[in-house]
Amino acid sequence: MSNAPHILVIDDEPQIQRAIRTILTEKGFKVTTASRGEEGLTLAAVNEPDLVILDLGLPDMDGVEVCTRLREWTQCPIIILSVRDSEHDKVAALDKGADDYLTKPFGIEELLARVRVALRHSMNAQGTQSKVVKAGLLTIDLAWHIVKRGDEEIKLTGTEYKLLSYIASNHRRVLTHQSILIHVWGPADADHTEYLRVYMRQLRKKLEADPERPQIILTEPGIGYRFIADE
Repeated sequence: MSNAPHILVIDDEPQIQRAIRTILTEKGFKVTTASRGEEGLTLAAVNEPDLVILDLGLPDMDGVEVCTRLREWTQCPIIILSVRDSEHDKVAALDKGADDYLTKPFGIEELLARVRVALRHSMNAQGTQSKVVKAGLLTIDLAWHIVKRGDEEIKLTGTEYKLLSYIASNHRRVLTHQSILIHVWGPADADHTEYLRVYMRQLRKKLEADPERPQIILTEPGIGYRFIADE
């Protein structure tokens, strides 16, 4: 267990804490829990966990503030927990550096899958990360700016490529509308979600086998987009 990934769970619901601890411990992870934001921040500083599972509804401080303070010194993956109707909070946390989110109630297999993906990408980032992202037949060479489906090169405009390269290079994360707009178009266009919809539609037409049922660029309703790369 000494080499097992260490996961910090910050959640004030005892039943959620117990459930997550049981699930993760059975799979060989080391688990530490905290019921309050300040306690979680202290434990994170002392233990330097490999991953944090963070509830947004904490009794002493907002979970978004916890995320912000964690990102001041650590890049460990943060998976947020949220009730179904709190899209605003989820977006705020993702904009502050969270990597992914789970909606309560969540399934065991979904939790484990999200944890495995976050840890795998974190380990890749610490080593030599590949500059090539693959998604089925699609290959994106981020170093040479080449996009192919099989052996066929796909021609993209400058903006289309900038958008694709940003979401593909961050394929471990859910990206919010605002973060994408700021990166691709600049802060002045942070609220122009119509730009994003138009270009996402164009990208899907060029990249997806069925643009009406996308498998690579997924929409996270009310939040943003997720790029699905091969693991």
